Amino acid sequence: PVRGRMLYTPLAAVVSALVATGLAFLLEYLDDTLKTPYDVSQTLDLDTLGTITRLTKGEEELIVSAQPISYLAEAFRVLAANIRFSSLDRPLQTLLVTSPGSMEGKSFTVANLAVAMAGTGISVVAVDADLRRPRLHQLFGLAPHEGLADSLLEGSTDGRLQLGETEGLMVLTSGAALPANPVKVLGSPHMRVLLDELTRTVDLVLIDSTPVFPIADATMLAPEVDGVLLVLEAGRTRSQAARNAAEGLRQVGANLVGVVLNAAPNRKGSYHGYYGDRTRRPRYRLPFWR
Repeated sequence: PVRGRMLYTPLAAVVSALVATGLAFLLEYLDDTLKTPYDVSQTLDLDTLGTITRLTKGEEELIVSAQPISYLAEAFRVLAANIRFSSLDRPLQTLLVTSPGSMEGKSFTVANLAVAMAGTGISVVAVDADLRRPRLHQLFGLAPHEGLADSLLEGSTDGRLQLGETEGLMVLTSGAALPANPVKVLGSPHMRVLLDELTRTVDLVLIDSTPVFPIADATMLAPEVDGVLLVLEAGRTRSQAARNAAEGLRQVGANLVGVVLNAAPNRKGSYHGYYGDRTRRPRYRLPFWR
C-alpha cells in the first residue's frame, strides 16, 4: 500500500495538466501556418478579401452554381463585392489568381468567383493559364478543345471562348495540346495582345495561373495584369511560404489586391445558420406539452 494516496492523486493531476498545457502551447508555437485574417494581416500586411470555408465531402466544387443560396456561395459573393470595392479608384479589368504552392484552391476560387462576378451583371471570361495542370475545364464541365495555348500561337481567340452556364460568363480553357515550354508561350507578346482583345470583349478577365513556386509562370504574368489575388489555405499554407510568394510578386511590380483564405474551419454560428438553413426544408417541432 502507498502511503498518502490522497495527496499524490491531486498532485499527479496538477502535474499532468501543466504538462498538457505546456505541450499545447509548444505545438501552437511551432505551428507557423496561417489560420485567420489576423495572421494574414500580421504576416503579409494584406487585407483578407474573403474567407471560404472547407467543402464537405461529396459537395459540388462549383458551389455557386450548384447551391446558389448556400452560405458558401454567399461567401464568394462577398469576395466578389470586396474585390470590386477594393479597386474603386482603378477598376480591375484583368485579375490574376495564384497561390504560394499547389493544391491550395486557386482554380476552385477562380471558377466560383467567375460565377459570382457574372451574377452581379458584368461580363466575365475565366482563362485557364495553368498550362501545366489545368483544371478549369473540369470544374465547368467543358471539353478541353482548342484554348489559350492555341490562341497564343495564332494571336487571337478566334471563336475559342466557350459559354458557361451563367449568363455573361465565358471560359477560355488551356487547350487540348499543352506546350512543352509554358513560360516562353505565356511570356510572348501574343499574351499582351490576347489580354487586350479580351478586355475589349468583357468587363473582367479572371486568370487562373500556376503557383508562384517553384515555377515562374505566375511572376511572368503578374506585371501584365491590373491586380493579383493570392489564395492561401487556412491551416496549411506556412507563413514563410506566403511571405516569399508575396515578396516575389511585389518584386516584379505586381499589384497585390488582397488574400483569399480558403478551406477555413466550418464553424457553425449565426452566419452558417442564416444561410445554411435555406438549403433544406425547415423542421417544425411541437411544444413539449403537446
